[in-house]
Amino acid sequence: QVQLVESGGGLVESGGSLRLSCAASASISGIHVMGWHRQAPGKQRELVATIGSGGVTNYADYVKGRFTVSGDTAKSAVYLQMNSLKPEDTAEYYCYIYSWRTGSEYWGQGTQVTVSA
Repeated sequence: QVQLVESGGGLVESGGSLRLSCAASASISGIHVMGWHRQAPGKQRELVATIGSGGVTNYADYVKGRFTVSGDTAKSAVYLQMNSLKPEDTAEYYCYIYSWRTGSEYWGQGTQVTVSA
């Protein structure tokens, strides 16, 4: 079974940057969309950013202008560059990949991002 493995989380000061990476354990064919969600303690999981197979990106208002999502369908990998981080960005970040070919949605195990004031 294909697994998504995330890396790049950690502790950073307010205003700092982090880059998250997510790669599949095996090639995923027919990738339609890739992206990131996050979940803070006591809150629901929320969308951060997505990128379609054609390169079209979509961002939540609270990260626009600060975060950049990118992807490599050939490598079944998705990335999230996070700049100007704020304490309210503290959350567990989850990557996902949706394949139209299999109709399956794959999720990573999560990586913690903590932003100190």
